[in-house]
Amino acid sequence: MKKLFALLFFVVFISCTDTHFLEKKVLQGNAFGTTYTIQYFTNSNFDAQRQIDSVLYRVNKSMSTYIYQSDISKINRGDSTIVVDALFKDVWQISQRVHTNSLGYFDPTIGSLRNLYGFGDTPYLETINARVLDSVRALVGFNKVAIKKDGTVHKDNPDIYLDFNAVAKGYGIDCLGNMLSSYGITDYIIELGGEVLAKGKNISKNRPWTSGVEAIISDIDNRKAVVYFTLKDRGLAGSGNYRKYRIDDNTGKKYVHTINPLTGLAQQNNITSATIIAPTCALADAYATACMAMGFQKAKAMLDRLENIDGYLTYLDANQASQSYTTKGFENLILK
Repeated sequence: MKKLFALLFFVVFISCTDTHFLEKKVLQGNAFGTTYTIQYFTNSNFDAQRQIDSVLYRVNKSMSTYIYQSDISKINRGDSTIVVDALFKDVWQISQRVHTNSLGYFDPTIGSLRNLYGFGDTPYLETINARVLDSVRALVGFNKVAIKKDGTVHKDNPDIYLDFNAVAKGYGIDCLGNMLSSYGITDYIIELGGEVLAKGKNISKNRPWTSGVEAIISDIDNRKAVVYFTLKDRGLAGSGNYRKYRIDDNTGKKYVHTINPLTGLAQQNNITSATIIAPTCALADAYATACMAMGFQKAKAMLDRLENIDGYLTYLDANQASQSYTTKGFENLILK
């Protein structure tokens, strides 16, 4: 899973006396190169940690590019015999949906470009110039791959590198939520690497779960929120280029981690962060990445036409002054 060097938002956790005869449980651990905190209320007894570990294992085995023997890693190395599982197919379908709605700005075949710019899971070896960039861009395009009827993956070019890191973490959180729901748990919040899935309410306070968007100028050791909002039965994810970037040692050029799959460029556009609320964490994860690649005007237009997808965007105007845009649905959730 992708390594996060910055969290765009955080969850506000408050401990109080439990009510309604439900016991509050809090579990913490490491997953996908980051940490997680899960809070839930239950009167049932099951081995939650074992179930969590099982979910994380299955997600990693299916689509972690950081695990050598995962299905996606084998496919990326050219193994055309791998029959993908239901999780892989789910993420593929989610990716197709966001790819279409974002006009191609979200594209899981972008892996070769991420590796080229030094944000992937393989060492970058070549100097980036027009010739190198053109050759790598030829490996990008979601229309160049397909899942065949027998469950194997077809790639027009065997060197195409699939990368679901911009959606798989959110999908993994959704899987954790589904696991909790299968045990009859209706009130929980899952935070993993800054992404959040909230269901029901915080029974301790008898009110919805609360989260916040971090100010982009926050010190990494002293994070501050610019807005707080409620979150119920929704997923939350965000992306930003204000901390995660790389400076080329030879040229001094700055490359941001969000890459435009249509141009192949890793250049900062006018959008500085995107926080998305959606029905699932996977959708929020993918749309946040798409917004960052699109730039403010295109991202705003996309959010305005999508139903049940809301966002909070920060961007630089023509005078390089910091501005923000909030969809109506997101605005309605903000705590005044």
